[in-house]
Amino acid sequence: MNYQHKELASGRWNTFSFVEQMANIGSDIERAISWNKKDQPDYSKHAFERALELLDLTISDKKNISRLRELLRVREVLADYFVFDNTYNSTAESWQKYFLQFNYAARLKT
Repeated sequence: MNYQHKELASGRWNTFSFVEQMANIGSDIERAISWNKKDQPDYSKHAFERALELLDLTISDKKNISRLRELLRVREVLADYFVFDNTYNSTAESWQKYFLQFNYAARLKT
């Protein structure tokens, strides 16, 4: 697979805590939302693809096995929001709120 985050994909990603992983994914989701609001669909698409790559790395991280159901649902609903028909009726605000919690928790740890 051709990773955009080559260093992270080579194993460094697994050294991050689950909260740090989700906060990083949230950063790319925030970028995708921001670019979408600025009517820049190509930039939004690239940011979403980066987030999806990080989410897939998080899903494959063995320490997150107990969170697999949530992670797979997040992936499904994100794809629905950014790529498909948004049948789950997600909003930019709901995604920002979801990922903000991880960002806040990650900052508490540092």
